[in-house]
Amino acid sequence: MGQKQQATADPTAEPKKRRRVGFSNIDAGIEAKDCIKIYLVSSKEQVGASESYCIDPVDLNGFFDEDGKIYGYHGLKITIWISSITFHAYADIIYQSRSDGAKGITDLKSSLQRIFAETLVESKDDFLKSFSVESHLIRSIVSTGEILQQKGSNEHIHDSVSHTHNGAATSDVKVVRMVIGNAGTGHLYSRLIPLVLLLVDGSNPIDVTDPGWELYVLVQEINDEQGDTQHRVLGFTAVYRFYHYPDKTRLRLSQILILPPYQHKGYGCRLVEVVNNVAISEDVYDLTVEEPLHYFQHVRTCVDVQRLLVFNPIQDAINSAVSNLKQGKLSKKTHVPRFMPPSTAIEDVRKTLKINRKQFLQCWEVLIYLGLDPADKGMEDFVTIISNRVKADILGKDSGTGGKQVIEVPSDYNPEMSFVMFRSGNVEGGSLQMDENQTNQKEQLQQLVDERVKEIKLIAQKLRPV
Repeated sequence: MGQKQQATADPTAEPKKRRRVGFSNIDAGIEAKDCIKIYLVSSKEQVGASESYCIDPVDLNGFFDEDGKIYGYHGLKITIWISSITFHAYADIIYQSRSDGAKGITDLKSSLQRIFAETLVESKDDFLKSFSVESHLIRSIVSTGEILQQKGSNEHIHDSVSHTHNGAATSDVKVVRMVIGNAGTGHLYSRLIPLVLLLVDGSNPIDVTDPGWELYVLVQEINDEQGDTQHRVLGFTAVYRFYHYPDKTRLRLSQILILPPYQHKGYGCRLVEVVNNVAISEDVYDLTVEEPLHYFQHVRTCVDVQRLLVFNPIQDAINSAVSNLKQGKLSKKTHVPRFMPPSTAIEDVRKTLKINRKQFLQCWEVLIYLGLDPADKGMEDFVTIISNRVKADILGKDSGTGGKQVIEVPSDYNPEMSFVMFRSGNVEGGSLQMDENQTNQKEQLQQLVDERVKEIKLIAQKLRPV
C-alpha cells in the first residue's frame, strides 16, 4: 500500500502565514415598522405624492416571523397605498440586494397577504384603474342598508385624505345599518379588515357568516360642482345581538374604527349615540362593550354622563351623595361608605337608557365629582372613596370559586357555537394580577387610584359648565 510522503521541511524557508477562517455576518434583520410606510389615498393622483396621508399602524411587527423582523434584504423599502374609495391595497417593494444571511429570506408577499388578503393588488396599473372602475362601490353597497341618521352641511369641506379644499362641494354624513347576512355587507367588511388589523389593537375579524352581527357604517356623501356624488366610509362599528332570558336581546359593541383622517372630529361619538338610540328604540335589555380600549372608554363615558346629567330619576340620588360628601370628614368614621347608587337608580338607568350596571358605576363617580367644587373639603373624601373602591375591586374578590361558566343551549344556528355564559358567585369583573410584595402592591394600587382620579377629572373638564 503506497503512502503519501511528507516533504522534508527546509530550515531556511520563510514560515507560512497561518490561514484565517472568516465567517459572514449573520443577518440581524430589520423590523417591519422601520421599512414600511402605509398611505391612505382617495385618487390615483395621490399615489406616490408626498402629501398623501400616512397612517400609523398599531403593530406591524406582529405580521412578520416570530420576532417581527424581515430577513435577507438590504436597503429594503416597502410603500403601501390603500384606496379610501375601494379599500384595495398596492405594495411597492424596493431593495438594493437580497441574500440569505443564515436567517433565510422573508417571503414578503405571503407576509403582506396576512394583513391585506384578497385586497392586495399585484399590478399597480390595476390598482390605479380601481379608482374609476369601482368608484361607486360604497354607494352600491350601502344602498341596501337602513339609514338611521343623516346630517347635512352646506359648509365648504376639506378632504382630510387628499389635503385639498373644495369650495364648491357640500356633504351629508349618514349612519347606515347593515346586517352581516347581506352579501354586500360581508363584502364591505372584508375590504375593511386590513384597516381593523392595522389600527385596532388586539382585534380579530368578526364571523361574517353569523347573522347576529350588524355593521353601523358612517358614510359621507360629497356632492361636487359637476353634480357627481362620491361616497366615503369615515368609520364603522360592529355590534352583536345576544339572547337575554326570557324574551330580550342584548347589544354588544365589539369593534369600532374611525379612519385616521377623520378622527377627533366627533364621528366616534356619533356612532355611539346612534347605537344607544337603537338600544332604546328596540327596548333591548342593555348595551355592553367588549374590552373597550382606554380612549374609547373615555369617549363612551363622556357620552353616557351627558345622558345621565339630564336623566331626572337619578338626580335626587346624585344630590344626596354629593351632600353627604360635603358634610364632613369621612376619614373620622370607622367605615368609609362606597357611595354606591341605589339599586332602583341602577335599574332605572338600565331600563330607560340601556346603560349596564358596570358602566353606570363608572359614570356615577364622575357624576358625584361634577357635583363637588374642587375647593370643597369633600374632595379629599371623594378620593378616599375612589381608593376604597379600587382596592375592593382588586383585592376583595374571591379568586377560589368565582368565575365564568358556559352551558350549551339548543339553537337553529350552528349548534357548536351556541352557548350561554354566566358568572358564578359574586364576581363582576376580571381580576388584576398584583405583586405579592406588600410594598409593591401598595404602590400599584396607588397608581391605579391616581389614574382613575385623573380620568374622572379629564371627563369632568369636558362636561363641566364654564
